[in-house]
Amino acid sequence: MACSNENSETLMDNTPIQGVVTYKQNVKSIIDNNCISCHGATPANGAPMSLVTYSQVKNAMQNRGLLNRISLNNGNSLLMPQGGPRLPQTTIDVVAKWQQDGLLEE
Repeated sequence: MACSNENSETLMDNTPIQGVVTYKQNVKSIIDNNCISCHGATPANGAPMSLVTYSQVKNAMQNRGLLNRISLNNGNSLLMPQGGPRLPQTTIDVVAKWQQDGLLEE
């Protein structure tokens, strides 16, 4: 017997992201927690570039398809983080809003 009538749809936070998303305030922690193990100062596991600095992450957004790579479906061999699972949609939405807001550092 379940303790609640909640399901994955009702538990999702679908609240629009408020305010301007910046690298330092919102995106850096996403990259640090999900990407640095391969995309560190010295890339590992076949990673082609570092994602340690704002400039590197901004470049990956503009020229390397970072948003597309994290938005792919589970099972796609190009999905990042490599091997999955796919990041939560709310996390992907933060990165997408960062792009929409102009890829600001602060």
